[in-house]
Amino acid sequence: MAEMNPHGSAGDAWRYAVLGNPIAHSRSPFIHEAFARQCGLPIRYERVLSPLDGFEATLRAFAAEGGRGVNVTVPFKFQALGLAARRSARALLAGAANILKLDEADGWLADNTDGVGLVRDIEQGAGFALAGRRVLLLGAGGAAAGALGPLIAAGAARVVLANRTRPNAESIAAAHAAWADRYRVTLAVSGFDDAGEGFDIVVNATSSSLAGAAVPVSARVLAPGALALDMMYGAAAEPFLRWARAAGATARDGLGMLVEQAAEAFLVFRGVMPQAAPVLAALREQLAAEAAASAPAARA
Repeated sequence: MAEMNPHGSAGDAWRYAVLGNPIAHSRSPFIHEAFARQCGLPIRYERVLSPLDGFEATLRAFAAEGGRGVNVTVPFKFQALGLAARRSARALLAGAANILKLDEADGWLADNTDGVGLVRDIEQGAGFALAGRRVLLLGAGGAAAGALGPLIAAGAARVVLANRTRPNAESIAAAHAAWADRYRVTLAVSGFDDAGEGFDIVVNATSSSLAGAAVPVSARVLAPGALALDMMYGAAAEPFLRWARAAGATARDGLGMLVEQAAEAFLVFRGVMPQAAPVLAALREQLAAEAAASAPAARA
């Protein structure tokens, strides 16, 4: 096969996918295809449903069929890290990976762009500076693990990692202890019932939204004027967003984070940083149109 330049030519359509379970809801194909058009780098991007006990086999099959990289979503982010021959510093810090890039000579590279995407969306999208803020991060899964390091590096005064099962949160916090010391950030662990009160920013990284469960913490965790962000979007995020608005907080879904982390992933995949803002606007328009189309028709 002829050698390709790092960015490909107009005739190259490199193959990528998002792997997870569930996966049908994912907007990653729309986002990455929009980035590709913007940058003039054609790609093929698809959703791949992986069996819960078959992530490695699914990944190998995708690579054998010409796949060059994958975005990894729930519940495989911890497992993805262990399958890579090379791991970025931010993936090692998180102990989880949300992207895997295949190099024919060196194998898989694991990276994590979740936290970078979250911080960009909080500071640029929502307009909330993180420096000096008190942050509550709910959950101890792969998404929370990826978010913690960048939240600390952004200069939050205090970050509390809350989870229903404390040992999981304690393990993630222990891996970030030196990082927190480096940035002089107070890092603590709690359950949902004793998370504390008056946080400036609350980020929901639990699976409660996907499962349709109630918000796992009391509204007391929200300070006046707080930002409450759910990493989910669409219908899955609505219960959390309603809860936040009812408590007087600024409610934000995870769509901005999704696009920002995808932009960083596109940079890793293709070596070009796309513009996130126009893609986010187009995606919000698409979701609004879909919601309007699915709403019951008004009776005459």
